[in-house]
Amino acid sequence: MERNILVPVDGSTHSGHSLSYISRLFSDSDDVKFHLLSIVFCSSKPSGVSWMTEQEMMNMLGPDVRARLLAMKKNAKKMVQKLVDQGVSPEQITSDVKMTTGGVASEIVGEARKEQVDAVLIGRRGLGKVGEMFMGSVSSTVLEKCHDIPVWVIDGKVDSRKFMVPVDGRVHSLKAVDHLSFILKDNPHAEITLFHSKALFARSKDCDPTEFHNEFGEEWSNKHACRFDLPFHAPEQILTENGFPRERIHRLETTAGFEPAQQIVRQALIDDLGTIVMGRRGGDVNKGIFKGVSDRVLAMSEKVAVWIVG
Repeated sequence: MERNILVPVDGSTHSGHSLSYISRLFSDSDDVKFHLLSIVFCSSKPSGVSWMTEQEMMNMLGPDVRARLLAMKKNAKKMVQKLVDQGVSPEQITSDVKMTTGGVASEIVGEARKEQVDAVLIGRRGLGKVGEMFMGSVSSTVLEKCHDIPVWVIDGKVDSRKFMVPVDGRVHSLKAVDHLSFILKDNPHAEITLFHSKALFARSKDCDPTEFHNEFGEEWSNKHACRFDLPFHAPEQILTENGFPRERIHRLETTAGFEPAQQIVRQALIDDLGTIVMGRRGGDVNKGIFKGVSDRVLAMSEKVAVWIVG
């Protein structure tokens, strides 16, 4: 089953870290495809640009925009070659350079929806720099706009192939597990730790079964979901049903902790879990322990990847 990942690149160091991350995880997975997208901002585009040849379009551009476009095209070829040099097959890679008169983040989200990709991967520097998270960075804007497509945010160099998924039995945490099982199907290296804290995730045992029915079907949900006494059961069921080896699924349960995001980040650091995979609800939902937790995990994490599944 083919999986398609959109990877915006700009030639920066953090774009390089993104490429190293995906090559380490997926160089042995020929059915995972990467589309490298480079974006050049310009104040206006020539009319009829979609019908022009490349040379005609270049002749219509101002010298500054033309220089930036040529530099980005050259850089895009280097990014493709970097992935190939790191073991990714050329057949797994496509590349495109686009001009935009709008915001870069909006262009990324629009491309992701148009191509119906399975995830958007954003490399950024300084996830732990809280100021950047709330001051309009491309990554935070993509996260704000893109609730319908999972967003992977990579901070720094991440070498670990170990994943952590905080689970609490709610439907959005199961959707995060479902996304992970789809992406990692047939992956020969990855390991997954399901993390549950009785202190952090303690809550009412009431649930709305229809939430699970809509996502996983009524028969499966009635058998496996809403089992708060067995927080690992449904996540493990999803993973094994999708072919992920049980021997590479680990449980981690604790009663310690007092702030969810801090505990999640701390545990990932202790156990060298390079990727944290989190579910989130829509922005209009005002309840549930994950409301705001994913934002705080992103703000606190450094040298780690955080996948946000909406």
